[in-house]
Amino acid sequence: MSGPLLEVQGLAKHFPVRQGAFGRLSGHVRAVDGVDFHLNAGETLAIVGESGCGKSTVGRLVLRLLEPTGGSVRFEGQDLLALPDSQMRAQRRRMQIIFQDPYASLNPRMTVGAMLSEPLMLHRLAPSDAARRTRVGELLELVGLRPEHARRYPHEFSGGQRQRLAIARALAVEPQLIVADEPVSALDVSIQAQVINLMRSLQARFGLAYVFISHDLAVVKHIADRIAVMYLGKIVETAATDELFRNPRHPYTRALLSAVPLPDPTVVRERALLEGDIPSAMNPPPGCRFHTRCRFARESCRVDAPLLADDGTGHSTACPWWPELPPAPSLVEDRADDQDRIRLARLQAAFVTSQMEAT
Repeated sequence: MSGPLLEVQGLAKHFPVRQGAFGRLSGHVRAVDGVDFHLNAGETLAIVGESGCGKSTVGRLVLRLLEPTGGSVRFEGQDLLALPDSQMRAQRRRMQIIFQDPYASLNPRMTVGAMLSEPLMLHRLAPSDAARRTRVGELLELVGLRPEHARRYPHEFSGGQRQRLAIARALAVEPQLIVADEPVSALDVSIQAQVINLMRSLQARFGLAYVFISHDLAVVKHIADRIAVMYLGKIVETAATDELFRNPRHPYTRALLSAVPLPDPTVVRERALLEGDIPSAMNPPPGCRFHTRCRFARESCRVDAPLLADDGTGHSTACPWWPELPPAPSLVEDRADDQDRIRLARLQAAFVTSQMEAT
């Protein structure tokens, strides 16, 4: 296949706001307001940003779980927004989603076997009961569970195991694209690592493409090939993962990266603090939407909406002034004693070893 697997252009979603007994239209929430990106086969694109920036809405719009207000979504060159319901249902076999909450995304009244069999029956992938049972057992083993777990109900599993079941359900119909909407944010840190490693191994084995939605840049760094940073319904910066962490350009991206916690207590990070709250999506500010919280804002930022401009290397930034900004905040090492560093390194190594022996 030539060209990207998924191509999104000008994607928008404006939710109507109604008031009064007669439901009078009083405005629109511009949750997503002109988003462009592409995704290649076997690639992971992470969409990151604060809560309320519109990243989860983008994931649902891509799959047409919500109908967009405008824009286009092309999957293997085919415009998904032009498809009738019958053809869109057939396309859903190739595009699946993993929801954020493993406790709410599974039906508590269905056994695991029934849940995993349902998509197989819907898309006619397993013609007989025996074939479905075999396939369900294979799916459970694929995500690190046992075939006998098919007889259990969701409440009999831990949070990490439930998210593994959600991954198995997404894999049941052999998709090419999976939208992962904050799949590890409700899990403990140790379980997060297990789920991320599972998703990476499945991607390498089946050539899956992920749209990975998260607010946790520390998690994103370990799974994403490219990152798109969203703010108030728009993408403000995109780049390869290593490039974005090494050379963040947009002031908002710099602030997000400066908030990532470090595992070494002897290292002090210079924080890029944001002032104020994120503006209302019902009434976004004119010009650059970030100018109300940006300490580098100029008069033109309050008037002119910046374009997401590519520098020719795949690094795009919606800020015309980024070349003139001071260097991004760097790590400033504290004057800690070398012996303290050695002791800390030994302690961390011992903890990792004990964890591996326990598993």
